Amino acid sequence: MMEDHSEHERQIDYIEFPATDLPAVKEFYHGVFGWDFTDWGEGYTSFRDGRLNGGFARVEQMPASVAPLVVIYSAQLEAIEEDIKEHGGRITRDTYSFPGGRRFHFKDPAGNQLAVWSDR
Repeated sequence: MMEDHSEHERQIDYIEFPATDLPAVKEFYHGVFGWDFTDWGEGYTSFRDGRLNGGFARVEQMPASVAPLVVIYSAQLEAIEEDIKEHGGRITRDTYSFPGGRRFHFKDPAGNQLAVWSDR
């Protein structure tokens, strides 16, 4: 059954971090903050901290400039992509599917990278 995310329309819904060692970050965040994790294959784990959902994507090495990826929810992925373009944003990764939905990445006019996801 699909969750109803309508109350989260166009709101920050998820945050994603890069990590070179998923077992180590899982042990750290569970031990310090009590977060629970769900693995999605060998390269991704998601967490729920009781208030916010997020995840860690495995990378071979940390990028020179590390920033978490903020993910906004929208049931109308294509429409919000057009809105982003019309308001000066730039798509940096075209829409792709993942377990649980689809998403794309974009940069805002200031250069911050974010993503928008949908379960539809």
